[in-house]
Amino acid sequence: MSKKISISINGISYEVDPEKTILEVANDAGIIIPTLCYHKDLCVAGNCRVCVVEVVGQTRLAASCATPCHDNMEILTNTLKVRNSRKHIIELLLSEHNADCTKCYKNGNCELQELAAEYKIMSQDLIELVNHKNYTIDMYSPSIIKDDSRCIRCQRCVRTCAELQGVNALAVAYKGDHMKISTFFEKSMNDVVCTNCGQCVNHCPTGALIEKNYIEEVWEAISDPEKHVIVQTAPAVRVGLGEEMGIEVGTRVTGRMVAALKNLGFDSVLDTDFTADLTIMEEGTELLTRLKKALVDNDPKAKLPMYTSCSPGWIKYIEHMYPESLDNLSTCKSPQQMFGALAKTYYAKSRKLDPEKIVSVSVMPCTAKKFESYRPEMHDSGYRDVDYVLTTRELAIMIKQAGIDFKKLPEKKFDRLMGESSGAAVIFGATGGVMEAALRTAYELVTGREVPFENLNIAPVRGMDGVREASITIEKPLEQWSFLDGVELKCAVAHGLVNAKKVMEAVKNHEADYHFVEIMACPGGCLGGGGQPIPTNPEIRERRAKAIYEEDAFMPIRKSHQNPEVIKIYKDFLHKPMGEKSHKLLHTHYTPRKRY
Repeated sequence: MSKKISISINGISYEVDPEKTILEVANDAGIIIPTLCYHKDLCVAGNCRVCVVEVVGQTRLAASCATPCHDNMEILTNTLKVRNSRKHIIELLLSEHNADCTKCYKNGNCELQELAAEYKIMSQDLIELVNHKNYTIDMYSPSIIKDDSRCIRCQRCVRTCAELQGVNALAVAYKGDHMKISTFFEKSMNDVVCTNCGQCVNHCPTGALIEKNYIEEVWEAISDPEKHVIVQTAPAVRVGLGEEMGIEVGTRVTGRMVAALKNLGFDSVLDTDFTADLTIMEEGTELLTRLKKALVDNDPKAKLPMYTSCSPGWIKYIEHMYPESLDNLSTCKSPQQMFGALAKTYYAKSRKLDPEKIVSVSVMPCTAKKFESYRPEMHDSGYRDVDYVLTTRELAIMIKQAGIDFKKLPEKKFDRLMGESSGAAVIFGATGGVMEAALRTAYELVTGREVPFENLNIAPVRGMDGVREASITIEKPLEQWSFLDGVELKCAVAHGLVNAKKVMEAVKNHEADYHFVEIMACPGGCLGGGGQPIPTNPEIRERRAKAIYEEDAFMPIRKSHQNPEVIKIYKDFLHKPMGEKSHKLLHTHYTPRKRY
Protein backbone atom coordinates (compact mmCIF):
# COMPACT_ATOMS: atom_id res chain seq x y z
CA MET A 1 0.00 0.00 0.00
CA SER A 2 1.33 3.45 -0.97
CA LYS A 3 2.23 5.89 1.79
CA LYS A 4 -0.40 8.54 2.54
CA ILE A 5 0.30 12.17 1.74
CA SER A 6 -0.98 15.33 3.43
CA ILE A 7 -3.00 17.91 1.56
CA SER A 8 -5.40 20.67 2.55
CA ILE A 9 -8.71 21.63 0.93
CA ASN A 10 -10.14 24.99 1.94
CA GLY A 11 -7.88 25.02 4.99
CA ILE A 12 -8.79 21.54 6.25
CA SER A 13 -6.08 18.86 6.28
CA TYR A 14 -6.55 15.39 4.79
CA GLU A 15 -4.41 12.24 4.60
CA VAL A 16 -4.96 10.76 1.12
CA ASP A 17 -3.56 8.24 -1.35
CA PRO A 18 -1.10 9.91 -3.74
CA GLU A 19 -2.65 8.36 -6.87
CA LYS A 20 -6.00 10.07 -6.26
CA THR A 21 -7.05 13.18 -8.15
CA ILE A 22 -8.22 16.38 -6.50
CA LEU A 23 -11.77 15.62 -7.67
CA GLU A 24 -11.78 12.16 -6.08
CA VAL A 25 -10.43 13.46 -2.76
CA ALA A 26 -12.93 16.32 -2.74
CA ASN A 27 -15.81 13.92 -3.41
CA ASP A 28 -14.67 11.68 -0.56
CA ALA A 29 -14.59 14.74 1.71
CA GLY A 30 -18.11 15.77 0.75
CA ILE A 31 -16.97 18.81 -1.24
CA ILE A 32 -18.94 19.22 -4.46
CA ILE A 33 -16.97 20.19 -7.56
CA PRO A 34 -19.06 20.49 -10.75
CA THR A 35 -18.07 18.37 -13.77
CA LEU A 36 -19.22 17.80 -17.33
CA CYS A 37 -16.61 15.85 -19.29
CA TYR A 38 -15.80 13.58 -16.31
CA HIS A 39 -17.50 10.17 -15.97
CA LYS A 40 -16.65 7.23 -13.73
CA ASP A 41 -16.67 4.85 -16.71
CA LEU A 42 -14.15 6.85 -18.71
CA CYS A 43 -10.55 7.97 -18.65
CA VAL A 44 -9.71 11.46 -17.41
CA ALA A 45 -9.92 14.16 -20.08
CA GLY A 46 -10.08 17.62 -18.51
CA ASN A 47 -11.79 18.99 -21.63
CA CYS A 48 -14.61 21.13 -20.23
CA ARG A 49 -12.68 22.91 -17.41
CA VAL A 50 -15.86 23.26 -15.34
CA CYS A 51 -14.14 21.43 -12.47
CA VAL A 52 -11.32 23.99 -12.03
CA VAL A 53 -9.86 24.70 -8.58
CA GLU A 54 -7.12 26.94 -7.29
CA VAL A 55 -3.83 25.36 -6.20
CA VAL A 56 -1.76 27.66 -4.00
CA GLY A 57 1.51 28.54 -5.75
CA GLN A 58 0.13 28.04 -9.26
CA THR A 59 -0.97 30.95 -11.44
CA ARG A 60 -3.38 28.92 -13.60
CA LEU A 61 -6.46 27.15 -12.32
CA ALA A 62 -6.21 23.35 -12.36
CA ALA A 63 -8.73 20.87 -13.73
CA SER A 64 -9.47 18.85 -10.60
CA CYS A 65 -10.48 15.71 -12.53
CA ALA A 66 -7.06 15.54 -14.22
CA THR A 67 -4.75 16.78 -11.45
CA PRO A 68 -3.24 14.20 -9.07
CA CYS A 69 -2.61 15.16 -5.46
CA HIS A 70 0.92 15.67 -4.17
CA ASP A 71 2.31 16.13 -0.67
CA ASN A 72 1.57 19.44 1.04
CA MET A 73 -0.72 20.59 -1.77
CA GLU A 74 -3.07 23.43 -0.76
CA ILE A 75 -6.32 23.46 -2.71
CA LEU A 76 -9.08 26.08 -2.75
CA THR A 77 -12.39 25.13 -4.33
CA ASN A 78 -14.63 28.13 -3.74
CA THR A 79 -12.62 31.33 -4.17
CA LEU A 80 -14.02 34.23 -6.18
CA LYS A 81 -11.61 33.41 -9.01
CA VAL A 82 -12.82 29.78 -9.11
CA ARG A 83 -16.51 30.66 -8.95
CA ASN A 84 -16.24 33.29 -11.68
CA SER A 85 -14.22 30.98 -13.89
CA ARG A 86 -16.78 28.19 -13.61
CA LYS A 87 -19.62 30.59 -14.29
CA HIS A 88 -17.93 32.03 -17.38
CA ILE A 89 -17.20 28.53 -18.72
CA ILE A 90 -20.86 27.57 -18.32
CA GLU A 91 -21.89 30.82 -20.05
CA LEU A 92 -19.57 30.06 -22.97
CA LEU A 93 -20.95 26.54 -23.28
CA LEU A 94 -24.49 27.93 -23.28
CA SER A 95 -23.60 30.49 -25.94
CA GLU A 96 -23.00 27.70 -28.48
CA HIS A 97 -25.76 25.43 -27.20
CA ASN A 98 -29.28 25.21 -28.57
CA ALA A 99 -30.95 26.10 -25.28
CA ASP A 100 -34.53 25.44 -26.35
CA CYS A 101 -34.78 23.32 -23.23
CA THR A 102 -38.55 22.90 -23.04
CA LYS A 103 -38.52 21.13 -26.41
CA CYS A 104 -35.47 18.97 -25.64
CA TYR A 105 -35.86 15.24 -24.98
CA LYS A 106 -33.34 15.52 -22.14
CA ASN A 107 -35.22 18.35 -20.41
CA GLY A 108 -35.07 17.59 -16.68
CA ASN A 109 -32.16 15.18 -17.00
CA CYS A 110 -29.52 17.41 -18.59
CA GLU A 111 -26.26 18.06 -16.77
CA LEU A 112 -25.68 21.40 -18.50
CA GLN A 113 -29.19 22.51 -17.56
CA GLU A 114 -28.55 21.54 -13.93
CA LEU A 115 -25.29 23.52 -13.83
CA ALA A 116 -26.95 26.57 -15.41
CA ALA A 117 -29.63 26.40 -12.71
CA GLU A 118 -27.13 25.93 -9.88
CA TYR A 119 -24.96 28.84 -11.01
CA LYS A 120 -28.02 30.96 -11.87
CA ILE A 121 -26.94 31.80 -15.41
CA MET A 122 -29.47 34.51 -16.22
CA SER A 123 -27.26 37.03 -18.04
CA GLN A 124 -29.25 39.03 -20.61
CA ASP A 125 -26.15 39.98 -22.57
CA LEU A 126 -25.07 36.38 -23.19
CA ILE A 127 -23.88 36.14 -26.81
CA GLU A 128 -25.83 33.38 -28.55
CA LEU A 129 -23.45 31.93 -31.13
CA VAL A 130 -25.68 28.95 -31.84
CA ASN A 131 -27.52 30.82 -34.60
CA HIS A 132 -24.26 31.56 -36.42
CA LYS A 133 -23.36 27.91 -37.06
CA ASN A 134 -24.71 25.42 -39.54
CA TYR A 135 -25.66 22.53 -37.30
CA THR A 136 -26.99 19.22 -38.54
CA ILE A 137 -29.39 16.71 -36.99
CA ASP A 138 -28.81 13.09 -38.01
CA MET A 139 -32.06 11.11 -37.75
CA TYR A 140 -31.31 8.31 -40.22
CA SER A 141 -30.52 5.65 -37.62
CA PRO A 142 -33.54 3.70 -36.28
CA SER A 143 -31.89 3.83 -32.83
CA ILE A 144 -30.03 7.09 -32.22
CA ILE A 145 -30.49 10.78 -33.06
CA LYS A 146 -27.39 12.99 -33.18
CA ASP A 147 -28.08 16.74 -32.79
CA ASP A 148 -24.94 18.85 -33.16
CA SER A 149 -26.71 22.00 -31.97
CA ARG A 150 -26.93 20.57 -28.45
CA CYS A 151 -23.34 19.27 -28.33
CA ILE A 152 -20.93 20.90 -25.85
CA ARG A 153 -17.90 19.03 -27.24
CA CYS A 154 -17.03 17.36 -23.92
CA GLN A 155 -16.01 14.27 -25.93
CA ARG A 156 -17.62 11.81 -23.53
CA CYS A 157 -19.27 10.07 -26.49
CA VAL A 158 -15.94 9.80 -28.34
CA ARG A 159 -14.22 8.30 -25.32
CA THR A 160 -17.15 5.97 -24.69
CA CYS A 161 -17.13 4.66 -28.25
CA ALA A 162 -13.35 4.17 -28.16
CA GLU A 163 -12.66 3.06 -24.58
CA LEU A 164 -15.74 1.08 -23.56
CA GLN A 165 -16.64 -0.26 -26.98
CA GLY A 166 -13.53 -0.10 -29.15
CA VAL A 167 -15.70 0.88 -32.11
CA ASN A 168 -14.57 4.46 -32.90
CA ALA A 169 -17.73 5.42 -34.78
CA LEU A 170 -17.39 8.94 -33.34
CA ALA A 171 -14.35 11.20 -33.45
CA VAL A 172 -13.23 14.80 -33.00
CA ALA A 173 -13.08 16.66 -36.30
CA TYR A 174 -11.53 20.05 -37.15
CA LYS A 175 -10.00 22.53 -34.72
CA GLY A 176 -10.79 25.67 -32.78
CA ASP A 177 -14.15 27.29 -33.50
CA HIS A 178 -14.91 24.64 -36.15
CA MET A 179 -14.27 21.67 -33.85
CA LYS A 180 -17.15 19.17 -33.76
CA ILE A 181 -17.98 15.56 -32.92
CA SER A 182 -18.31 13.74 -36.19
CA THR A 183 -18.71 10.30 -37.74
CA PHE A 184 -16.37 8.82 -40.34
CA PHE A 185 -16.41 11.13 -43.41
CA GLU A 186 -19.34 12.88 -41.67
CA LYS A 187 -21.72 10.17 -42.80
CA SER A 188 -24.95 9.26 -41.02
CA MET A 189 -24.77 7.18 -37.84
CA ASN A 190 -26.62 4.56 -39.88
CA ASP A 191 -23.84 4.38 -42.48
CA VAL A 192 -20.77 3.92 -40.28
CA VAL A 193 -19.54 1.21 -37.93
CA CYS A 194 -22.08 2.15 -35.27
CA THR A 195 -23.35 -0.83 -33.29
CA ASN A 196 -26.40 1.13 -32.04
CA CYS A 197 -25.46 0.11 -28.49
CA GLY A 198 -26.45 3.55 -27.15
CA GLN A 199 -23.59 3.87 -24.68
CA CYS A 200 -22.88 7.29 -26.23
CA VAL A 201 -26.47 8.23 -25.36
CA ASN A 202 -26.02 7.07 -21.76
CA HIS A 203 -22.86 9.10 -21.36
CA CYS A 204 -23.89 12.30 -23.18
CA PRO A 205 -24.53 15.05 -20.59
CA THR A 206 -26.94 16.97 -22.85
CA GLY A 207 -29.43 16.14 -25.61
CA ALA A 208 -26.83 15.88 -28.36
CA LEU A 209 -27.28 12.10 -28.50
CA ILE A 210 -30.64 10.57 -27.66
CA GLU A 211 -32.56 7.43 -28.56
CA LYS A 212 -35.09 7.67 -31.37
CA ASN A 213 -38.37 7.28 -29.54
CA TYR A 214 -41.56 5.59 -30.70
CA ILE A 215 -43.85 6.70 -27.88
CA GLU A 216 -46.48 8.38 -30.04
CA GLU A 217 -46.65 5.41 -32.43
CA VAL A 218 -47.32 3.09 -29.49
CA TRP A 219 -49.97 5.42 -28.03
CA GLU A 220 -51.67 5.52 -31.42
CA ALA A 221 -51.71 1.72 -31.65
CA ILE A 222 -53.15 1.39 -28.13
CA SER A 223 -55.89 3.88 -29.03
CA ASP A 224 -56.88 2.00 -32.19
CA PRO A 225 -59.80 -0.37 -31.39
CA GLU A 226 -58.94 -2.43 -34.47
CA LYS A 227 -55.48 -3.30 -33.10
CA HIS A 228 -54.55 -5.93 -30.53
CA VAL A 229 -51.44 -4.53 -28.86
CA ILE A 230 -49.19 -6.86 -26.90
CA VAL A 231 -46.06 -5.93 -25.00
CA GLN A 232 -43.05 -7.93 -23.88
CA THR A 233 -40.57 -6.73 -21.24
CA ALA A 234 -36.91 -7.71 -20.97
CA PRO A 235 -35.44 -8.91 -17.64
CA ALA A 236 -33.22 -5.84 -17.11
CA VAL A 237 -36.18 -3.45 -17.34
CA ARG A 238 -37.62 -4.65 -14.03
CA VAL A 239 -34.44 -3.70 -12.16
CA GLY A 240 -34.03 -0.33 -13.89
CA LEU A 241 -37.51 1.14 -14.29
CA GLY A 242 -37.85 2.01 -10.60
CA GLU A 243 -34.97 4.49 -10.86
CA GLU A 244 -36.93 6.55 -13.38
CA MET A 245 -39.90 6.54 -11.01
CA GLY A 246 -37.98 7.85 -7.99
CA ILE A 247 -37.35 4.45 -6.38
CA GLU A 248 -33.98 3.40 -4.96
CA VAL A 249 -31.44 1.94 -7.38
CA GLY A 250 -31.44 -1.86 -7.42
CA THR A 251 -35.11 -2.26 -6.52
CA ARG A 252 -37.07 -4.99 -8.31
CA VAL A 253 -40.39 -3.57 -9.57
CA THR A 254 -41.66 -6.51 -11.65
CA GLY A 255 -45.23 -6.57 -10.29
CA ARG A 256 -45.68 -2.80 -10.41
CA MET A 257 -44.25 -2.70 -13.93
CA VAL A 258 -46.84 -5.25 -15.09
CA ALA A 259 -49.61 -3.26 -13.40
CA ALA A 260 -48.45 -0.05 -15.07
CA LEU A 261 -48.42 -1.68 -18.51
CA LYS A 262 -51.95 -2.95 -18.00
CA ASN A 263 -53.07 0.50 -16.89
CA LEU A 264 -51.53 1.98 -20.05
CA GLY A 265 -53.99 -0.08 -22.10
CA PHE A 266 -51.95 -2.92 -23.58
CA ASP A 267 -54.20 -5.85 -24.46
CA SER A 268 -51.73 -8.42 -23.17
CA VAL A 269 -48.67 -7.96 -20.96
CA LEU A 270 -46.15 -10.73 -21.54
CA ASP A 271 -42.55 -11.53 -20.67
CA THR A 272 -39.46 -11.69 -22.88
CA ASP A 273 -38.16 -14.12 -20.26
CA PHE A 274 -40.45 -16.75 -21.80
CA THR A 275 -38.45 -16.65 -25.04
CA ALA A 276 -35.21 -16.35 -23.05
CA ASP A 277 -36.07 -19.83 -21.75
CA LEU A 278 -36.85 -20.85 -25.32
CA THR A 279 -33.48 -19.46 -26.42
CA ILE A 280 -31.74 -21.74 -23.93
CA MET A 281 -33.53 -24.77 -25.36
CA GLU A 282 -32.62 -23.85 -28.94
CA GLU A 283 -29.11 -22.58 -28.21
CA GLY A 284 -28.28 -25.49 -25.90
CA THR A 285 -29.39 -27.98 -28.53
CA GLU A 286 -27.33 -26.15 -31.14
CA LEU A 287 -24.22 -26.22 -28.95
CA LEU A 288 -24.56 -29.94 -28.25
CA THR A 289 -25.12 -30.58 -31.98
CA ARG A 290 -21.96 -28.67 -32.85
CA LEU A 291 -19.98 -30.53 -30.19
CA LYS A 292 -21.15 -33.88 -31.59
CA LYS A 293 -20.22 -32.90 -35.13
CA ALA A 294 -16.82 -31.66 -34.02
CA LEU A 295 -15.88 -34.43 -31.56
CA VAL A 296 -17.49 -37.46 -33.22
CA ASP A 297 -17.95 -36.65 -36.89
CA ASN A 298 -14.84 -34.44 -37.23
CA ASP A 299 -16.97 -32.13 -39.36
CA PRO A 300 -14.98 -28.98 -40.30
CA LYS A 301 -18.27 -27.11 -40.69
CA ALA A 302 -19.00 -27.50 -36.97
CA LYS A 303 -17.64 -24.09 -36.03
CA LEU A 304 -16.36 -23.72 -32.48
CA PRO A 305 -16.40 -21.77 -30.30
CA MET A 306 -20.07 -20.97 -30.61
CA TYR A 307 -20.84 -17.33 -29.79
CA THR A 308 -24.13 -16.26 -28.26
CA SER A 309 -26.42 -14.13 -30.43
CA CYS A 310 -28.69 -12.36 -27.91
CA SER A 311 -27.01 -8.94 -28.05
CA PRO A 312 -27.81 -6.99 -31.25
CA GLY A 313 -24.97 -4.53 -30.62
CA TRP A 314 -22.54 -7.45 -30.53
CA ILE A 315 -24.11 -8.91 -33.70
CA LYS A 316 -23.57 -5.68 -35.63
CA TYR A 317 -20.02 -5.46 -34.25
CA ILE A 318 -19.05 -8.93 -35.47
CA GLU A 319 -20.70 -8.26 -38.85
CA HIS A 320 -18.41 -5.24 -39.30
CA MET A 321 -15.22 -6.28 -37.52
CA TYR A 322 -15.05 -10.10 -37.73
CA PRO A 323 -17.29 -11.16 -40.64
CA GLU A 324 -15.11 -14.24 -41.14
CA SER A 325 -16.44 -15.52 -37.79
CA LEU A 326 -20.16 -15.18 -38.54
CA ASP A 327 -20.48 -18.97 -38.88
CA ASN A 328 -19.44 -19.23 -35.23
CA LEU A 329 -22.49 -17.24 -34.15
CA SER A 330 -25.41 -19.19 -32.81
CA THR A 331 -28.19 -19.09 -35.39
CA CYS A 332 -30.70 -18.37 -32.61
CA LYS A 333 -32.53 -15.08 -32.78
CA SER A 334 -32.50 -12.91 -29.69
CA PRO A 335 -35.35 -13.49 -27.20
CA GLN A 336 -36.99 -10.27 -28.41
CA GLN A 337 -37.14 -11.47 -32.00
CA MET A 338 -38.16 -15.01 -31.07
CA PHE A 339 -41.03 -13.47 -29.15
CA GLY A 340 -42.01 -11.27 -32.10
CA ALA A 341 -42.11 -14.23 -34.50
CA LEU A 342 -44.23 -16.26 -32.09
CA ALA A 343 -46.53 -13.32 -31.29
CA LYS A 344 -47.85 -13.31 -34.85
CA THR A 345 -47.96 -17.09 -35.25
CA TYR A 346 -48.36 -19.12 -32.03
CA TYR A 347 -50.03 -16.36 -30.00
CA ALA A 348 -52.28 -15.30 -32.88
CA LYS A 349 -53.37 -18.90 -33.51
CA SER A 350 -53.96 -19.61 -29.81
CA ARG A 351 -56.00 -16.42 -29.32
CA LYS A 352 -57.76 -16.77 -32.70
CA LEU A 353 -56.52 -13.36 -33.82
CA ASP A 354 -55.65 -12.00 -37.24
CA PRO A 355 -51.86 -11.51 -37.05
CA GLU A 356 -52.18 -8.46 -39.30
CA LYS A 357 -54.06 -6.72 -36.48
CA ILE A 358 -51.50 -7.59 -33.82
CA VAL A 359 -49.09 -4.81 -32.87
CA SER A 360 -46.04 -6.27 -31.17
CA VAL A 361 -44.24 -3.88 -28.78
CA SER A 362 -41.15 -4.62 -26.72
CA VAL A 363 -39.70 -2.73 -23.78
CA MET A 364 -35.94 -3.14 -23.75
CA PRO A 365 -32.92 -1.79 -21.86
CA CYS A 366 -31.26 -1.48 -25.25
CA THR A 367 -31.24 1.00 -28.16
CA ALA A 368 -29.73 -1.61 -30.51
CA LYS A 369 -32.98 -3.57 -30.22
CA LYS A 370 -34.61 -0.80 -32.27
CA PHE A 371 -32.16 -1.48 -35.10
CA GLU A 372 -32.63 -5.23 -34.68
CA SER A 373 -36.40 -4.98 -35.13
CA TYR A 374 -35.81 -3.23 -38.49
CA ARG A 375 -33.54 -5.97 -39.85
CA PRO A 376 -34.91 -7.50 -43.08
CA GLU A 377 -34.19 -10.96 -41.62
CA MET A 378 -36.82 -10.40 -38.93
CA HIS A 379 -40.05 -11.06 -40.87
CA ASP A 380 -40.36 -14.83 -40.49
CA SER A 381 -43.89 -14.58 -39.14
CA GLY A 382 -44.93 -13.17 -42.51
CA TYR A 383 -45.04 -9.71 -40.98
CA ARG A 384 -42.59 -7.46 -39.22
CA ASP A 385 -42.04 -9.56 -36.10
CA VAL A 386 -41.56 -6.65 -33.64
CA ASP A 387 -43.30 -3.42 -34.62
CA TYR A 388 -41.98 -0.98 -32.00
CA VAL A 389 -39.19 -1.05 -29.45
CA LEU A 390 -39.31 1.23 -26.39
CA THR A 391 -36.44 1.74 -24.00
CA THR A 392 -36.84 1.61 -20.22
CA ARG A 393 -36.72 5.42 -20.29
CA GLU A 394 -39.49 5.64 -22.89
CA LEU A 395 -41.75 3.38 -20.81
CA ALA A 396 -41.17 5.67 -17.82
CA ILE A 397 -42.24 8.65 -19.93
CA MET A 398 -45.46 6.88 -20.94
CA ILE A 399 -46.23 6.02 -17.31
CA LYS A 400 -45.76 9.67 -16.32
CA GLN A 401 -47.79 10.90 -19.29
CA ALA A 402 -50.64 8.62 -18.19
CA GLY A 403 -50.61 10.12 -14.68
CA ILE A 404 -49.93 6.78 -13.01
CA ASP A 405 -48.58 6.89 -9.45
CA PHE A 406 -46.10 4.07 -9.91
CA LYS A 407 -45.12 3.79 -6.25
CA LYS A 408 -48.72 3.10 -5.21
CA LEU A 409 -49.52 0.47 -7.83
CA PRO A 410 -50.58 -2.97 -6.56
CA GLU A 411 -48.44 -5.75 -7.96
CA LYS A 412 -49.84 -7.83 -10.81
CA LYS A 413 -48.65 -10.89 -12.72
CA PHE A 414 -47.86 -11.35 -16.39
CA ASP A 415 -50.67 -12.71 -18.55
CA ARG A 416 -50.46 -16.38 -19.38
CA LEU A 417 -49.35 -17.82 -22.72
CA MET A 418 -45.83 -16.50 -23.25
CA GLY A 419 -45.80 -14.95 -19.80
CA GLU A 420 -44.31 -17.79 -17.73
CA SER A 421 -40.56 -17.90 -17.16
CA SER A 422 -37.77 -19.29 -15.01
CA GLY A 423 -35.00 -17.76 -12.93
CA ALA A 424 -32.57 -18.80 -15.65
CA ALA A 425 -34.34 -16.39 -18.01
CA VAL A 426 -34.22 -13.51 -15.51
CA ILE A 427 -30.43 -13.60 -15.27
CA PHE A 428 -30.16 -13.00 -19.03
CA GLY A 429 -30.14 -9.35 -17.97
CA ALA A 430 -26.70 -9.58 -16.34
CA THR A 431 -23.38 -10.33 -17.98
CA GLY A 432 -22.75 -14.07 -17.69
CA GLY A 433 -26.46 -14.79 -17.32
CA VAL A 434 -26.96 -16.45 -20.70
CA MET A 435 -23.95 -18.66 -20.06
CA GLU A 436 -25.17 -19.63 -16.59
CA ALA A 437 -28.70 -20.35 -17.83
CA ALA A 438 -27.35 -22.47 -20.69
CA LEU A 439 -25.08 -24.49 -18.41
CA ARG A 440 -27.89 -25.18 -15.92
CA THR A 441 -29.96 -26.78 -18.68
CA ALA A 442 -27.29 -28.32 -20.91
CA TYR A 443 -25.48 -30.07 -18.06
CA GLU A 444 -28.72 -31.54 -16.71
CA LEU A 445 -29.94 -32.68 -20.13
CA VAL A 446 -26.58 -34.37 -20.82
CA THR A 447 -26.00 -35.99 -17.40
CA GLY A 448 -29.44 -36.16 -15.81
CA ARG A 449 -28.00 -34.29 -12.84
CA GLU A 450 -27.96 -30.64 -11.76
CA VAL A 451 -24.82 -28.60 -12.35
CA PRO A 452 -22.31 -29.20 -9.54
CA PHE A 453 -22.55 -25.67 -8.13
CA GLU A 454 -24.17 -24.60 -4.89
CA ASN A 455 -27.83 -23.58 -5.33
CA LEU A 456 -27.39 -23.62 -9.13
CA ASN A 457 -25.35 -20.41 -8.86
CA ILE A 458 -22.42 -20.73 -11.27
CA ALA A 459 -20.14 -18.20 -9.59
CA PRO A 460 -17.23 -18.30 -12.10
CA VAL A 461 -19.35 -16.68 -14.83
CA ARG A 462 -20.73 -13.98 -12.53
CA GLY A 463 -19.14 -10.63 -11.77
CA MET A 464 -18.03 -7.50 -13.56
CA ASP A 465 -14.55 -8.43 -14.78
CA GLY A 466 -14.32 -7.59 -18.48
CA VAL A 467 -13.45 -11.15 -19.51
CA ARG A 468 -14.16 -14.20 -17.35
CA GLU A 469 -13.35 -17.83 -18.03
CA ALA A 470 -14.97 -20.95 -16.64
CA SER A 471 -14.91 -24.65 -17.37
CA ILE A 472 -17.03 -27.58 -16.33
CA THR A 473 -16.05 -31.24 -16.78
CA ILE A 474 -18.82 -33.54 -17.96
CA GLU A 475 -18.78 -36.81 -16.04
CA LYS A 476 -20.95 -39.90 -16.54
CA PRO A 477 -23.26 -38.48 -19.21
CA LEU A 478 -26.40 -40.24 -20.37
CA GLU A 479 -25.83 -42.89 -23.03
CA GLN A 480 -26.76 -40.71 -26.02
CA TRP A 481 -24.16 -38.16 -24.91
CA SER A 482 -21.44 -40.66 -24.05
CA PHE A 483 -19.01 -38.95 -26.44
CA LEU A 484 -18.89 -36.03 -23.98
CA ASP A 485 -17.66 -38.16 -21.07
CA GLY A 486 -14.63 -36.46 -19.55
CA VAL A 487 -14.85 -33.46 -21.87
CA GLU A 488 -13.90 -30.18 -20.22
CA LEU A 489 -16.38 -27.66 -21.58
CA LYS A 490 -14.44 -24.40 -21.81
CA CYS A 491 -16.44 -21.19 -21.63
CA ALA A 492 -15.78 -17.46 -21.67
CA VAL A 493 -17.86 -14.39 -20.89
CA ALA A 494 -17.16 -10.84 -22.08
CA HIS A 495 -19.11 -7.60 -21.75
CA GLY A 496 -18.37 -4.30 -23.43
CA LEU A 497 -17.18 -4.52 -27.01
CA VAL A 498 -13.61 -3.58 -26.14
CA ASN A 499 -13.53 -6.85 -24.18
CA ALA A 500 -15.26 -8.70 -27.01
CA LYS A 501 -12.32 -7.70 -29.18
CA LYS A 502 -9.89 -9.24 -26.65
CA VAL A 503 -11.74 -12.57 -26.84
CA MET A 504 -12.04 -12.48 -30.61
CA GLU A 505 -8.34 -11.75 -31.06
CA ALA A 506 -7.38 -14.50 -28.61
CA VAL A 507 -9.48 -17.03 -30.57
CA LYS A 508 -8.23 -15.71 -33.91
CA ASN A 509 -4.59 -16.03 -32.82
CA HIS A 510 -5.18 -19.53 -31.36
CA GLU A 511 -4.38 -18.26 -27.87
CA ALA A 512 -7.71 -19.48 -26.48
CA ASP A 513 -9.52 -22.77 -26.96
CA TYR A 514 -13.16 -22.21 -26.02
CA HIS A 515 -16.28 -24.18 -26.85
CA PHE A 516 -18.88 -21.59 -25.86
CA VAL A 517 -18.58 -17.80 -25.52
CA GLU A 518 -21.13 -15.28 -24.26
CA ILE A 519 -20.67 -11.70 -25.41
CA MET A 520 -22.80 -8.71 -24.45
CA ALA A 521 -22.22 -5.34 -26.10
CA CYS A 522 -22.87 -3.21 -23.03
CA PRO A 523 -20.91 -2.94 -19.76
CA GLY A 524 -22.60 -5.16 -17.20
CA GLY A 525 -24.75 -6.76 -19.88
CA CYS A 526 -28.33 -5.67 -20.61
CA LEU A 527 -28.72 -4.05 -17.19
CA GLY A 528 -26.16 -1.47 -18.35
CA GLY A 529 -27.81 -1.05 -21.74
CA GLY A 530 -28.09 2.14 -23.74
CA GLY A 531 -31.80 2.46 -22.94
CA GLN A 532 -31.51 2.20 -19.18
CA PRO A 533 -32.00 5.08 -16.71
CA ILE A 534 -29.31 7.76 -16.67
CA PRO A 535 -26.91 7.91 -14.92
CA THR A 536 -25.42 4.47 -15.24
CA ASN A 537 -22.05 3.80 -13.62
CA PRO A 538 -20.16 0.85 -12.08
CA GLU A 539 -21.89 1.11 -8.68
CA ILE A 540 -25.36 1.31 -10.23
CA ARG A 541 -24.67 -1.68 -12.50
CA GLU A 542 -23.54 -3.73 -9.48
CA ARG A 543 -26.80 -2.95 -7.64
CA ARG A 544 -28.94 -3.81 -10.64
CA ALA A 545 -27.07 -7.12 -11.03
CA LYS A 546 -27.66 -7.93 -7.36
CA ALA A 547 -31.40 -7.35 -7.88
CA ILE A 548 -31.47 -9.64 -10.91
CA TYR A 549 -29.80 -12.49 -9.05
CA GLU A 550 -32.19 -11.97 -6.12
CA GLU A 551 -35.16 -12.33 -8.48
CA ASP A 552 -33.68 -15.58 -9.82
CA ALA A 553 -33.11 -16.95 -6.31
CA PHE A 554 -36.79 -16.53 -5.39
CA MET A 555 -38.27 -17.95 -8.60
CA PRO A 556 -40.13 -21.27 -8.15
CA ILE A 557 -38.57 -22.57 -11.41
CA ARG A 558 -34.89 -21.84 -12.03
CA LYS A 559 -34.11 -23.94 -15.12
CA SER A 560 -35.37 -23.16 -18.62
CA HIS A 561 -36.28 -26.71 -19.59
CA GLN A 562 -38.69 -26.92 -16.63
CA ASN A 563 -40.80 -23.94 -17.74
CA PRO A 564 -44.29 -25.45 -18.30
CA GLU A 565 -45.11 -22.99 -21.08
CA VAL A 566 -41.92 -23.91 -22.90
CA ILE A 567 -42.85 -27.58 -22.60
CA LYS A 568 -46.34 -26.74 -23.91
CA ILE A 569 -45.18 -24.76 -26.95
CA TYR A 570 -42.92 -27.61 -28.07
CA LYS A 571 -45.76 -30.09 -27.59
CA ASP A 572 -48.44 -28.03 -29.36
CA PHE A 573 -46.58 -25.93 -31.91
CA LEU A 574 -42.81 -26.18 -32.35
CA HIS A 575 -42.50 -29.94 -31.69
CA LYS A 576 -38.77 -29.99 -30.91
CA PRO A 577 -35.72 -27.73 -30.54
CA MET A 578 -33.93 -27.08 -33.84
CA GLY A 579 -36.86 -28.72 -35.64
CA GLU A 580 -38.25 -27.52 -38.97
CA LYS A 581 -40.76 -25.05 -37.53
CA SER A 582 -38.54 -23.78 -34.74
CA HIS A 583 -35.69 -23.31 -37.21
CA LYS A 584 -37.89 -21.20 -39.48
CA LEU A 585 -39.28 -18.97 -36.72
CA LEU A 586 -36.54 -18.89 -34.09
CA HIS A 587 -33.31 -18.98 -36.08
CA THR A 588 -31.73 -16.63 -38.59
CA HIS A 589 -28.52 -15.63 -40.38
CA TYR A 590 -26.45 -12.45 -40.46
CA THR A 591 -24.67 -10.42 -43.11
CA PRO A 592 -21.00 -9.39 -43.49
CA ARG A 593 -20.59 -5.62 -43.47
CA LYS A 594 -17.74 -3.28 -44.34
CA ARG A 595 -15.56 -1.81 -41.62
CA TYR A 596 -16.20 1.74 -42.86
